[in-house]
Amino acid sequence: MTLLLYIKRISVVFFFLSVFQKTEAQFLMDMVDTTKDLGKGLLSMYKRYDHLRIGGYMQPQFQVAQEKGARSFSGGDFAPHVNNRFMLRRGRVRFDYAHFNEQDQPTVQFAFQFDGTERGVAIRDFWGRFFENKWQLFQFTGGMFARPFGYEVNLSSVDREAPERGRMSQTLMKTERDLGAMITVEPRRTHSFLRYLKFDAGVFNGQGLTGPGEYDSYKDLICRLYLKSYPLTPLVSISGGLSFFQGGLMQPTKYLYWVSPGNTGKDFQVDSTESNFEAKAPRNYRGADMQWKVQNDWGFTELRVEYWWGTQTATENSTETPGVLTPIPYYIRKFDGAFICFLQNIVNKQHQLVAKYDWYDPNTEVKGKEIGKTGTHFTPADIRYNTLGLGYIYYISQYLKLTLWYDRVSNEATSLPGFTDDLKDDVFTCRLQFRF
Repeated sequence: MTLLLYIKRISVVFFFLSVFQKTEAQFLMDMVDTTKDLGKGLLSMYKRYDHLRIGGYMQPQFQVAQEKGARSFSGGDFAPHVNNRFMLRRGRVRFDYAHFNEQDQPTVQFAFQFDGTERGVAIRDFWGRFFENKWQLFQFTGGMFARPFGYEVNLSSVDREAPERGRMSQTLMKTERDLGAMITVEPRRTHSFLRYLKFDAGVFNGQGLTGPGEYDSYKDLICRLYLKSYPLTPLVSISGGLSFFQGGLMQPTKYLYWVSPGNTGKDFQVDSTESNFEAKAPRNYRGADMQWKVQNDWGFTELRVEYWWGTQTATENSTETPGVLTPIPYYIRKFDGAFICFLQNIVNKQHQLVAKYDWYDPNTEVKGKEIGKTGTHFTPADIRYNTLGLGYIYYISQYLKLTLWYDRVSNEATSLPGFTDDLKDDVFTCRLQFRF
């Protein structure tokens, strides 16, 4: 047998070992003669790569907006002359590798995921994790991964019923991920009385994927205490969490704006103290969430509720965390918002109806017609939005899902030109999700 033929056979077996599940890979190894050099080499590769998994999904969709050029959080703004579009919302491939010791305990996990669409290719996850096995209690993660804040942020796009996360999630936690390090306390012994609890605590750069890299020395501390699905009865389970975010940004100027009473009522007032330059401006969030799930003849009934509140530092015209450092003043706003989602299987588990309501109030200190009032300096960034989403999901198979979804978006009426009435920014989405 020639060397080239040996290489070809090794390549073919390696491919199958990388892609197949462990049991299938074991079946292939049972057919290999491990008494010969080639078989010994294949066995060595199998032991090293049998815990390599490759998966992914693709979400092509068609959307119709209420008017051309609509600004939207349902996959991004529409072009000025467009009110309908085909797009590839997400196209992701993920590689996971896990190593287990002789006692079948996990020791190391590695994950790499990238997203490719017509708009380009970017990484989404790139992290490693170490498992402590003496107490089977601690995990340590480092790299680019999702911030441990809230339920919706950490619910994967492949599993989430709504096409998109809420406006508040997309604004305050844009791209959901950040570079940092995290410790997790999660009992892995099945008999532990704390096995339903999980605690994450991490330190992160702050700007996430919104910018090319870290631009100040301030870091964000993010923690979440989570009660995993706990069975109250054989048919009813409950889960929930408390989230904590304490961070900030370096101020690029000495000018800092916040809301306070003025000559014309509430308005942004400026603090121009010299010590403001390069000082820390606050980003402090708090969150609470809870999920109830009830099994019934059709499948499941589920209710999810999540509420955030806190203080956000951003710019005059946006409440997104700045991705780069530019010499413009920062504005401090108090905010709150919520996500409420009701899910109901109908007929069987393949068919599901979903109703989701969310709101985001980026500036709770000012309301309605106060925004844009003569003599004040409020902008569209201070306007509250409410979104009611209604959807039908058909789980055609474990590899294919159809989503029909309508977002009814409403904004508060203000005194700002162009925002005195509700904008025409409703969006209908028809999406297919292919998964492997």
